[in-house]
Amino acid sequence: MLDLKFIRENFAKVEAGVRRKNAKIDLAPFPILDEKRREFLKQAEELKALRNRVSEEIGQAKKKGADAAAKIAEMKEVGERIKALDDELKTVEDQLYQLQIRIPNLPHESVPAGKSAEENVVVKNWGEIPRFEFAPKPHWDLNEKLGIIDFAGGAKVAGSFFVNFKGKGAKLARALINFMLDLHIEKHGYTEVFPPVLVNRQAMFGTGQIPKLEEDMYRIEADDLFLIPTAEVPVTNLLANETLRGEDLPIYYTAYTLCFRREAGAYGKDTKGLMRLHQFDKVEMVKFTKPETSYDEHEKLLQNAEEVLQLLGLPYRVLLLCSGDLSFAAAKCYDLEVWAPGVKKWLEVSSCSNFEDFQARRANIRFRRETGGKPRSSPKDSNKDSRGKLEFVHTLNASGLALPRTIIGIMENYQTDEGTVVVPEALRKYVGCEILK
Repeated sequence: MLDLKFIRENFAKVEAGVRRKNAKIDLAPFPILDEKRREFLKQAEELKALRNRVSEEIGQAKKKGADAAAKIAEMKEVGERIKALDDELKTVEDQLYQLQIRIPNLPHESVPAGKSAEENVVVKNWGEIPRFEFAPKPHWDLNEKLGIIDFAGGAKVAGSFFVNFKGKGAKLARALINFMLDLHIEKHGYTEVFPPVLVNRQAMFGTGQIPKLEEDMYRIEADDLFLIPTAEVPVTNLLANETLRGEDLPIYYTAYTLCFRREAGAYGKDTKGLMRLHQFDKVEMVKFTKPETSYDEHEKLLQNAEEVLQLLGLPYRVLLLCSGDLSFAAAKCYDLEVWAPGVKKWLEVSSCSNFEDFQARRANIRFRRETGGKPRSSPKDSNKDSRGKLEFVHTLNASGLALPRTIIGIMENYQTDEGTVVVPEALRKYVGCEILK
């Protein structure tokens, strides 16, 4: 969420940023509503000052034994005017807030201009595209012999775009999860958390999924709870309404969760096999940083995700997303895409995003810079004390990685002419074998 003062003082910049993102939002009402709000606040302050003055005059009149009826009537009239003004102010503030929460984050200056994914920029390629002496098969054809993915079973119990991993397929999925978590925890310095996969409305609001994407979420209406589309939601909101110590930043969390998305088959493409699912496994990395270090941390976050693919020996590329392909909340984003020779496509396995203070403002995640001053004398004192001002943190996250398409990458890149799949060396101690057959 953008700060009201920032929008007011940088309105042309905000309009330009919204256009760069191709966001469908009319900002024209903002300056009108903002001016009304400020005028109502001014009038309310003046009336409250008048009420205080009249109240004093009534008190003085009563002390002198004078008739205060006229002043009391005036006091009543002022009170009614204040109430009416407060009602008008609330209406305007609600309208302004509803507009404010629908304004997307602005693209960072380093983000290339563009309207769609077609204009994303490839900034890196890694690994050799494998050359086969046979026609490589897509993973669903490989699975006919291996029998490690039960497509029919998933559809039987849940419907289209659900799958059941079984046997060595289940072990491969579990191996990938443990391998990724171990790497992020032991080498990259993340703290593991294991959050709920159901979250409340405020959590979904905090990370920017709602109101914009509410229709794409699975919701339990009786309890107004949502199944998470990504671990980003619960993990980021673990620190909602918290004030962190500056010296404790950056904070790194990693989590494995199931993820749920209703739109799996909505786009009419890439819907076969494991390409798009309603339910899938994912390991997520989330960072909370100071503003001045967030873009350095963004590059490190990208490297953490890349290392998973490098250790698995999977050829991939890094795309810098153009402004029109950025998510609602992101200021900058890289996508990692793995090459799948069977389906002959680049498949996204990670999005690595910097949200700056956009999510932190919605979720109220702040930190206090330490300056060696004195703390507040009590918790009820104002936030302004000599230890340093309160600021919103910057939040970042990346998939590290999403399992279904990573499994596609392994099956299709490591397939043999016999229809078996060689297990990447980094996974063998987790899977317990060298070949899936």
